[in-house]
Amino acid sequence: MSTKGQFPEEQSSGGAFERQPDEFREWVTADGSSGYPAVAGRYHLYVCLACPWASRTVIARHLLGLESAIGMTMLDPIRDEKGWAFRDGPGYSHDPINGFKYLSEAYTATDGQCHGRVTVPVLWDKVKRRIVNNSEDDICRMFNDAFRALHTKKADLFPADIAAEQDELSAFIYERVNNGVYRAGFATTQAEYEKAAIQLFDALNELEPRLSLHRYLFGSRIVETDWRLFCTLVRFDSVYHGHFKCNSRRIVDYRNLQGYLMDLYQQPGIAATVNFDHIKRHYYFTHDDINPTRIVPIGPALDLSLPHGRERLS
Repeated sequence: MSTKGQFPEEQSSGGAFERQPDEFREWVTADGSSGYPAVAGRYHLYVCLACPWASRTVIARHLLGLESAIGMTMLDPIRDEKGWAFRDGPGYSHDPINGFKYLSEAYTATDGQCHGRVTVPVLWDKVKRRIVNNSEDDICRMFNDAFRALHTKKADLFPADIAAEQDELSAFIYERVNNGVYRAGFATTQAEYEKAAIQLFDALNELEPRLSLHRYLFGSRIVETDWRLFCTLVRFDSVYHGHFKCNSRRIVDYRNLQGYLMDLYQQPGIAATVNFDHIKRHYYFTHDDINPTRIVPIGPALDLSLPHGRERLS
């Protein structure tokens, strides 16, 4: 028998976690033909550093040098019964744009009929006073393409010459790794948990030898697919290994995945996008059906600043 999970509306009758689709999928375009022109100062990003999906948009904004063009506000990592909240605290704050108390207010302001789970990230339009998009995939793509004229750093997260291969690998990593840890952690039957966990480690075991040959997933350049994998890997040993029962191995047990994780973490400005306090308090405190005591573990002790030795790879 399947028990009630963290998100009952996203749970199959067999106990599998089935992630809801993103609610808002409008697009910012360079020429403004969509009704959302890519201009500086118009858009604001609502995120939480605890969330891997939101963190990917924070990384993209940083790597492309869009900090002055697109504002950003961090939410409290503790999500209560009312959802993601704006509060003042270490690394998060009240909402300076709309004065919202909860992110759900942005959702209802955009569509009073929306009923799905409120998620981060959110790209907010300050002119139309509505959410443009809450899909991290779309937001990263818009930052890379539509906002290109506003980039202050030279980076291309979606190179045209590897587009098909990158899309394929990104889809694999999303299904087996990014969402795979959630499918294991939020499963409410033994069978669905084991299925998801086995697929997850099969995927990690497939990525490990690939990274023995190349410094990054596509050779010497870092693309968006690397960052989507990074956002799961950096949370793995602290949260997913124990809290989500993804405990066949730790990332530190994989020589190449661990070195790759450290290499990416040490890229300029990336460590500032990782907040282990936010990450651990969010998962262990918020998911009280999985961790009813809400005790946040003191470990593990991680040092991602150690030498990674991957400079030898191309």
